[in-house]
Amino acid sequence: MKRWKQKPPGSNWGEFGDHDQRGRMNLVTREKVLQGAAEVKEGISFCLSLPLDYPGGNALNPRRHPPRVAATIRDGKSAGKQNFCFALAEENPDLTDVVSDDVALLTLQYSTQWDSFAHIGSRFDADGDGQREIVFYNGFRAGEDMLPATVKADSEPWARYEGTRANALGIQNLAEHGAQGRGVLIDLHHHFGREHRAVSCDELLQAMKKDGVTVEKGDMVCLYTGFADVILEMKKKPDARLLHQTCTGLDGRDDRLLEWISASGLACLIADNYAVEIIPTSLAKPKPHALMPLHEHCLFKNGIHLGEMWYLTELARWLRSHRRNRFLLTAPPLRLPGAVGSPATPIATV
Repeated sequence: MKRWKQKPPGSNWGEFGDHDQRGRMNLVTREKVLQGAAEVKEGISFCLSLPLDYPGGNALNPRRHPPRVAATIRDGKSAGKQNFCFALAEENPDLTDVVSDDVALLTLQYSTQWDSFAHIGSRFDADGDGQREIVFYNGFRAGEDMLPATVKADSEPWARYEGTRANALGIQNLAEHGAQGRGVLIDLHHHFGREHRAVSCDELLQAMKKDGVTVEKGDMVCLYTGFADVILEMKKKPDARLLHQTCTGLDGRDDRLLEWISASGLACLIADNYAVEIIPTSLAKPKPHALMPLHEHCLFKNGIHLGEMWYLTELARWLRSHRRNRFLLTAPPLRLPGAVGSPATPIATV
């Protein structure tokens, strides 16, 4: 049963079926995986993830915090012994094993990450009755498919809203696909350096033409801006003001750019910066409108996953020195049902 009577302008709702939750990753077919594998000539792999404790602190986003890692507790008691460098001889003198085991509290979109379609929705009149509902890609609904938590006022802050769940559009859908195919890198840093600017459609296409980059249907597109390099240089003490004034991102308010994203057939859009797009700081379109128009266009309207704060530097340098821009990209998120985002450790192989 279709969940909507009208779809947003410029969207592809229903293109892959009324119940689809994979969006444009449906275009990453067996043939696209083979195309990616065909780009492997040297057998060299590049890790495309930042250390997951970067950028450090929460200056870049006050709602996101670095991971906390601790030992598990033996006996399951708060006063029990830490299960780290623990000699089992303490429990049984006949045993020689020493055990270390730990637990992590992760903000899933703190560092190198994937956004699922559950990350950004919109207030849109999907029912055609003149009233805006909170809906997500393909018409999935808040309160039905996307479930906020029952507030636990006396809990620790991190557990106060425990129980949120994306019963639809969770990040596990991307993990189950495999997120492997042909990657294509666009080197914005080579053309613009660390200049802070929102790159327009014309500028993007000019950079691609100069470098001989072609994006085809089902390609996984990566944008190297140099932003992750700045993060690493700050050594986990980020200067938020500087970070918000450095390097390029896409201009989400450029309608021609959004149209190109749709027309290109790209399967997903990845960058080494904070949000792929430069988030506008001034209003330039009639109200109501999206604060992050590229996020709205990709995640909400067209089922295009976004990857953020990837580490692309070494890959970009190698590709440029070898006059290449394509590679095999393997980038599954955590298979964590109901989550709206996930850390990732992507691998590019050339």
